[in-house]
Amino acid sequence: MKNPQTILIADDDANICELVRLYLEKEGFETVICFNGEKAMELFRGGNIDLAILDIMMPKMDGVSVCREIRKESKMPIIMLTAKGETFDKVLCLELGADDYVVKPFEGKELAARVKAVLRRTAPPEKEQEEEKIVSYDDITVNLTNYELILCGKSLDIPPKELELLYYLASHPNRVFTREQLLEDVWGFDYYGDSRTVDVHVKRIREKIEGINDKWQLKTVWSVGYKFEVK
Repeated sequence: MKNPQTILIADDDANICELVRLYLEKEGFETVICFNGEKAMELFRGGNIDLAILDIMMPKMDGVSVCREIRKESKMPIIMLTAKGETFDKVLCLELGADDYVVKPFEGKELAARVKAVLRRTAPPEKEQEEEKIVSYDDITVNLTNYELILCGKSLDIPPKELELLYYLASHPNRVFTREQLLEDVWGFDYYGDSRTVDVHVKRIREKIEGINDKWQLKTVWSVGYKFEVK
């Protein structure tokens, strides 16, 4: 029998922490709670945390700083909580490497569903089922097995979600995907129509790969979505 996964809940609102704890423990998770960013980092570095839920606005060290520091050391899944609901907050969270975000006020069931979706998406494959996920074209190799982007023979740093999106598009050359399809297939959860998430990630990918080779490009199909066009 597998041991239950442990979720770190970091929010300075004790009521929110208790609400999240109740829903997650009902789903079979174990939880640890803290009320500031410094304690969140201490618990993270103590090990045995499978996913962190971080409020953006916390004393001593805000959630954005905690997310940034965790990403320097680990690919552990992170879900951000924001009370503002502004595009800036969402974009910032995703660019820092968060795997998902939830806007307050939220339903406990929704957050629990997102936790399970993120854990499924980021779980390492079973050894016997593991297969290399690599797609290559002239001057570009997208290696999802090792989470590596190689341009003109040189490895380039790229956030995990950008790499996953690029791999998905490059694995289906010349096929057009709507933003909604990409949200569902790459992010693995319904983002309630927030297509801005896809647009931001495509913009960031283009900044890295545009102009490398004229035989392929990440192309916008107006009023529809995006495709990885191979000539």
